[in-house]
Amino acid sequence: MARVLIVPCGCRGRELAAALRADGHAVRGTTRGAHVEDIRTSGAEAYVGDPDRIATLMDALHGVTIACWLAGGLEIPEGRLRMFLEKLVDTGVRGVVYEGAHADTARRASETWQIPLEVLTPGADAKAAVDRLLGV
Repeated sequence: MARVLIVPCGCRGRELAAALRADGHAVRGTTRGAHVEDIRTSGAEAYVGDPDRIATLMDALHGVTIACWLAGGLEIPEGRLRMFLEKLVDTGVRGVVYEGAHADTARRASETWQIPLEVLTPGADAKAAVDRLLGV
């Protein structure tokens, strides 16, 4: 089984966390602090970190195989996303599921650093994307 990080772990992320936990995966979900209990209720480990401050997410990557950046309509600066993806090179992360406004940035990072990537359209099946990256 794998450990999956979900950034940020809002409603959609908690739904994904519950589905991944049902398959036996370890899941860590990030919040700026307001949804710690909601994340725990989904079966995931809650981690307080802010996608606008990438350094606050680095410790959350420990032991993670797949990182899911599910920003959806949340506007995160393009540079922050690029920085996060670049830092994955020095971790154990072996795949990224991305949903958000800067899909081209995610694709360029995937090509540059050879990180397998699944880009989701809004509402697409995030669990299926994680399964594909894991070869399930």
